[in-house]
Order: sequence, then structure tokens, then C-alpha cells
Amino acid sequence: MALLEVNNLDIRFAVRGGDLRALREISFSLDRGERLGLVGESGAGKSVAAFSILNLTAQPGYLAGGQILFEGRDLAAMSERELRKIRGNRIAMIFQDPMMTLNPVLTVGTQMVEALQSHRRLSRRAARQIALDRLKQVQIPSPDKRLDQYPHELSGGMRQRVIIAIALLLDPDVIIADEPTTALDVTIQAEIMALLLDLCEQRNVALMLITHDLGVVSQVTQRMLVMYAGRIIEQGPTKEIINDAQHPYTQGLINALPQMGDPGHRLHQIPGAMPSLNRIPSGCPFHPRCQFATDQCRTDMPDYVASGNVDVACHEVRKLIEADTQPRETHS
Repeated sequence: MALLEVNNLDIRFAVRGGDLRALREISFSLDRGERLGLVGESGAGKSVAAFSILNLTAQPGYLAGGQILFEGRDLAAMSERELRKIRGNRIAMIFQDPMMTLNPVLTVGTQMVEALQSHRRLSRRAARQIALDRLKQVQIPSPDKRLDQYPHELSGGMRQRVIIAIALLLDPDVIIADEPTTALDVTIQAEIMALLLDLCEQRNVALMLITHDLGVVSQVTQRMLVMYAGRIIEQGPTKEIINDAQHPYTQGLINALPQMGDPGHRLHQIPGAMPSLNRIPSGCPFHPRCQFATDQCRTDMPDYVASGNVDVACHEVRKLIEADTQPRETHS
């Protein structure tokens, strides 16, 4: 049994004029110690999927269908009191902006101690010692000094390390990292991702990494999901998808990487933009931007087809696979 299993997740937002579907039949699993990447452009539904796991989707968003199973128990069916025992304790989350996560009027130590005491019966002294140990683990210089500092007194890289330390406070089984290096420079990004990967491997923690950076995904994750307009359009082993992407959208994302272009020439880009929730095209939602789109793509939503170890939602990929499996005529 998978540690975390999401089945046919359907998230909608109730607005005037009718519901908007933010996630459409999302299904995936995460095993203990596994590293999973969610990739796609802004608006693809990556963060909504992450927030939905811990029932953090703000109103007017709501769960319209599906299951979110953690060790076989449905998180979507739990009461708020039961979820409090899971959030931050068994499943921790690292948000995009540490300054939005940390309380600016409380010291780092106060916030870490409060997080520990909300889940464990610990004295303030014992909780402070655990907080100090976690800051050491994330390689913050002078950790005893940082405990008594306020968030604004720390650099961006240090603040993100504090957030990771807070996520590790209660020895979670799963860490969900939502664009954890967005606001950092390239050097600090690499340090933070290396640190996160090392900590997950040491502690056998499952990692769900949400990002638009395929370079990071290729280096950190073992499996990846590619999302478009609220739907998973390709999923499988990271190396297989990066080396031989099947869906035209995934191919476009890879071709848009700077290293895929020629020096001195414009970077490749996917034409058009992600559709808004109230203007999702009929059929395959990617068809207005796809150079391979046919009439079938414009009218029918594609089902998944297996291409090796990768599942792809694409009519044209299905046709190619079916053509390869057709028996060839022999002439005597």
C-alpha cells in the first residue's frame, strides 16, 4: 500500500455563473522515501493539488470528488481536529515565500517551539533544544543566535532553511515543497535543493516537489507528473520522460530549456498561454497550442495510453503506439 494515494481528485471553485474545475480526475501515489515531481506552467493546477491534500483549499474552492488516502485513511473525510494531527506532524509543507509563512513579530525560536508544543508534550527547554538541532541539520551558521532573531534579520536563503527546519521538526513522513526556491538566486537554489534531497534520503522522507523547473526535477525526483489545465497529461519515471517525452506539451517544456537552444538565438517557446479556468477548450485542452492537433483533439478528451513505463493522455501518441503494434503483412 502506498503511503499517500490520490484517486480521481476533482477540485472546483463555486463562482457566479457555475463551478470552475481546477483539477480533473487527478490520480497518483507516493511511496515512503520516494521523490515525486509536479511540473507545468503557472495555472496548471500544481499548487491546488498540493493544497488539496491537506484540505487547505480556500473558499470558494471545494472537493467535488475523489479520495486522498494517507496510510489507507481518507484525509478528505477527516474532521478538522483529526487533520490537525496530520498537518505539520505527519505531512509537512514548505511554501513558496518564507516571509509569508513566518510570523514577522515572533522570533524564529518562538515559532519553532510553538510548532513543537502544538503537537507534542514538551517543556519549552526541550522544544528549544530540538529546534536548535534542526537548525544545525539545515546548516544554518550560528544556530543558537538565529533562534533569537526575527525573520527580517535573516537572508532569503536562511529564511528558507528555517522553513525546512520547521518542516522537519516533527519528523514527518511526507514533505510537500511548493516552489521552495522561487525567490532565491541560482547558487542558493542549488544549495537548498541539495540540502532538501540529502535530508529526505537520510530520514527516508517522501518528497512531493512542485516546480516549473525541469532541470531541478531531473536532478531531484524519481517520478514526475506533468500537469496542464488541471489534468495530468504525462506521468512516469523522471529519466524516461526527460530523455524521451511523449506528450507535445512535455516536449515543448523541455525544448524551452536554455540549454536546448543555440547560443545567440532566441529560446524555443510554446505558442500561446495556459487557458483560464472559465475558458478551458473542448477536447484536449492543449490542442490550441499543439502543432499536431487534429479534429479528434478538438472534440474528444484523450484517455491515457501506456508508452513503456509512461502514461500519456494524447490521441496522436495512441495512434503511433497502435500503428507499431499492428501485425505487418508478409508477402510470399
